Amino acid sequence: MNTDKSYFVHPTAFIEDDVKIGDGTKIWHQVQVRKGAAIGKNCIFGKSVFIDFEVTIGDNVKIQNFVSVYHGVTLEDDVFVGPHVCFTNDLLPRAANPDWELVPTLVKKGASIGANATVVCGITIGEYSMIGAGSLVSKDVPAHGLVFGNPARLKGYVCYCGNILKRSNEPLPYFITLTCEKCNKQITT
Repeated sequence: MNTDKSYFVHPTAFIEDDVKIGDGTKIWHQVQVRKGAAIGKNCIFGKSVFIDFEVTIGDNVKIQNFVSVYHGVTLEDDVFVGPHVCFTNDLLPRAANPDWELVPTLVKKGASIGANATVVCGITIGEYSMIGAGSLVSKDVPAHGLVFGNPARLKGYVCYCGNILKRSNEPLPYFITLTCEKCNKQITT
């Protein structure tokens, strides 16, 4: 334990210089965090997580074992990333490419990404959305959207609490109202 710090880094983790780590964050076994990364408060990184250089991670983010978060990825507050999730940052990968261009990805507040999902770069995963385990996410996901499959497709909507939402009224021209049977919140999409 780092007695002079307000966060925990396991002795087997490797944290490069110029990394910002927020209060209460726990970084566990064999994690690597590269230079210039910014990690928020109260995050948890499981075994063998890789955080690339200049990645931005918000507060209260949980990243489970063996996740790779590459340069160009931003995770906002309250994001959950299941084990073995992989983010990409190059649409045209080659071992050597002098014209390489970073393609950013944004995961918005409260989104959850299931185990073994692959997130193709250049997309936005909406607030409080949910990605099913093993999915290949190659297109934007709307706020509260429930997507899964290969490729991932929109199958419904989820509440802030994660429960599947049910339609509570007839659709209007541009939106519908959905209700959570667990917490009774209503969400308009």
